[in-house]
Amino acid sequence: MFRRGLKKRQRLACLRKLFGEIAPDERCLLLTCGDNNGAMNYFLREIGGSWSWADLEDVSLAEMSELLGDPVVQVQEDKLPYSDGAFDRIVSIDVHEHVDDPKIVNGEICRILKVGGQLIVTTPNGDEGKLAVRLKNAVGMTKDAYGHTRIGLTAGEIETLLRDEGVTPRRTLTFSRFFTELLELTINFAYVKILSRKSQTGHGHQEIAPTTSGQLRTVTRSYRIYSIIFPVYWLLSQLDWLIFFTEGYCVMVEGRRGE
Repeated sequence: MFRRGLKKRQRLACLRKLFGEIAPDERCLLLTCGDNNGAMNYFLREIGGSWSWADLEDVSLAEMSELLGDPVVQVQEDKLPYSDGAFDRIVSIDVHEHVDDPKIVNGEICRILKVGGQLIVTTPNGDEGKLAVRLKNAVGMTKDAYGHTRIGLTAGEIETLLRDEGVTPRRTLTFSRFFTELLELTINFAYVKILSRKSQTGHGHQEIAPTTSGQLRTVTRSYRIYSIIFPVYWLLSQLDWLIFFTEGYCVMVEGRRGE
């Protein structure tokens, strides 16, 4: 599934670029908020470092823990169960747009980052005027369908959040431009509006992709069909290179915590 995810592959490529080399003894944390089946965790661990895993939801914690051979801890946005300055590197993937007050969870993330430590925050782009966002709203794929409290955050909003907690933004990347975003919309629409009705979780909102083996079993036939046509999807996504000068629909900001 991960290898056939257009945005997931782009996100991992950006993370690898921002990370560079990670020493084996560096303590690293990945914080997510549902819609995670552990694949990103798996590939991040290959980069290096000693990783801990945390998620704000409990949808697939057991299966992620089984895949990784490590515990995946459910945490609260206002009190992460780690000591001050516990981590050398922290990655927050699609968390801030899910919570009521991004400042609270951001403050906790920065609290547990050591002085000089690296923080990477990625969210959907919060620019509601972008064409694909308007198309999403038109077909009913609003922020509520994704379980978001807001569309996302802009690069400037993330940078401000980091500065407010003493983290200096250094690099900002965007990815998933119009063609990739449109292709992902067709996949998410099919899952959320049609396929996931077979795998309701009762967690307040539906995931935009199967995150457990049970959910995957209910869409096995559809997934096999998608696997066959994936090369066509990938090829169409390359049209993003024609609009390389535009801002992507996903934002990633990297910074370092000062004294």
